[in-house]
Amino acid sequence: MSFTVTLKASGRQFPVDDGETVLEAAQRAGLALPYSCRAGLCGSCKAIVLEGRCHYPRHPPSALNAAEQARHAALLCQAVPLSDLTLEVREVASVEDIPRREVDVRVSAKDRLAPDVVRLRLMPQGDRRMRWLPGQYIEVLLDDGKRRAFSLARAPHEGDELEVHVRHVSGGGFTSWVFDTLDVGDVLRVEGPFGTFVPREDSERPMILMAGGTGFAPVKAMVEHFLHLGTRRPMHLYWGARSGADLYLRDLPTRWAEQVPTLDFHPVVSDPQQAAQARVRGGLVHEAVLEDHPDLSAYDVYMCGPPALIDAGRRAFVEAGLPESRLYYDSFDYAPEVLARILDARAGIHGM
Repeated sequence: MSFTVTLKASGRQFPVDDGETVLEAAQRAGLALPYSCRAGLCGSCKAIVLEGRCHYPRHPPSALNAAEQARHAALLCQAVPLSDLTLEVREVASVEDIPRREVDVRVSAKDRLAPDVVRLRLMPQGDRRMRWLPGQYIEVLLDDGKRRAFSLARAPHEGDELEVHVRHVSGGGFTSWVFDTLDVGDVLRVEGPFGTFVPREDSERPMILMAGGTGFAPVKAMVEHFLHLGTRRPMHLYWGARSGADLYLRDLPTRWAEQVPTLDFHPVVSDPQQAAQARVRGGLVHEAVLEDHPDLSAYDVYMCGPPALIDAGRRAFVEAGLPESRLYYDSFDYAPEVLARILDARAGIHGM
């Protein structure tokens, strides 16, 4: 049985097939709605159900608390309609015109940026090129049918070459292969771009950009994009890490701050001893943001990093007055085997 979803702001409508999620149907219809993890964990795809009902037959909506569910919030990446729906949701028009494609890429450079971080530069082969917006990501297609997602760390104006930052995950087969076996000259197949974590250029508000670990990759692309445009909007960049070594390109944002009067950079290390050794601020990066900017009502906020950071930042920043409509974020995807363990641990949470 098919149902119809109506987006209140634009009046756009699209059908949802039996068993299909709202996000899947929207993408099939060529509409760009916010999303990131596609697993119900990060909350990027949150919408308000104004009319109709949905349920969650695949995974529980872990990113919704009880109060949000009481307000009829839904996670579109997991919500399957039980009736026609009318939704209040932010549409992302800027990504709709960019085609998604599979491209063969050659590893043109492989650089160790930290003990557990490698930078890969990937040059598309033949005449197939990829268009993307800052903040989007690609997926590496593996021989066994699995995929691994990585944010693009270069702004599009810098040319066709792609750049990704890969952190080695203990016990992770793919990242171990990247570190130990993948070499310059090897060819990978990737697909993209994906994601709606992109700059909103219709605002004059100051920006806070917060990254955790290799979440610096898409934030780097965004900053370079805004600098290329010559924006006069103030940019406050916060990069949180576990140690000084994890701030693996620290010299780059330091140079930005020295050269651009409207940009300031705040490295933050969570471990006090490590922070002292690195001569940087200690503590949690989202708390550092709030110490410097206790009232966020006049800001746009972009953030990218691990799910725990995104969840903490999202809740704290909204409490500090930031409208959720001006909070843009990307939470790292999980490999399926990791996701399964997380969902098992959260199986007691149920949908609306």
